[in-house]
Amino acid sequence: MASDKRAKYFSVDAFSVLAAAEAGNWWFRSRNRLILWTLDRYCQPIGSFLEIGCGTGFVLEGVHRAYGEAKLFGSEYFEEGLNFARERVPSAEFFRLDATQMTDVGVFDVVGAFDVLEHIDEDERVLSNVFNAIKAGGFLIVTVPQHRWLWSPVDDYACHVRRYTRGELVGKIKAAGFDVVQVSSFVSLLLPLMWISRLLSRTKSVEPMSEFRIPGWLNRVLEAVMSLERRLIAWGLRFPAGGSLIVVGRKNRDSAQ
Repeated sequence: MASDKRAKYFSVDAFSVLAAAEAGNWWFRSRNRLILWTLDRYCQPIGSFLEIGCGTGFVLEGVHRAYGEAKLFGSEYFEEGLNFARERVPSAEFFRLDATQMTDVGVFDVVGAFDVLEHIDEDERVLSNVFNAIKAGGFLIVTVPQHRWLWSPVDDYACHVRRYTRGELVGKIKAAGFDVVQVSSFVSLLLPLMWISRLLSRTKSVEPMSEFRIPGWLNRVLEAVMSLERRLIAWGLRFPAGGSLIVVGRKNRDSAQ
């Protein structure tokens, strides 16, 4: 793997920071709960599950706890992330993968890509590869950052290529062959605070990883707001705007492998 390509996509030093922060951070904990609710509501049955760009394995660990009988797979562009993921979910099968080169056909019941596509120039190619890898009748679940007007130095630090609009992401998922069965923004109730935070980061020097270093009381308040938001989504509310998007696509049972 060329060093310039590694630098383009991610700072590998961030894996150790993420591994230490995820389990206690309001955003990662809340996103995990929303992903697990979505899997339970829309993506059954789950006999096999692949997470593309599994990072340190935090999401996959949650999936393992909820679906212990499922065969779990995790792929990651960087070996540095897989080192943490293997420790978190020893029973899963892990491998390095450039998702633009994925060649599996009809293997997985569900494939997840959680805050991954925004790092990849050829996101449409990845979605097409994932469509091929999913069994007929299987599911794709994706989360991405939303709204171009939220772009800030945090996105630069994370090596994002884009923040998505709803129409852009839904259109690309449909173009890959999926039927879209669920779409909602999230981090919606906190969107005004997020906008202010991003605006401030554009006008003064802010260390991007400082978002992980917040007081415990604030972390608990933000997580409580996200819990309320998840309940509203579970009750049928679909937020039109938010810091992130979650989309579920289904591969039609009549699709040829």
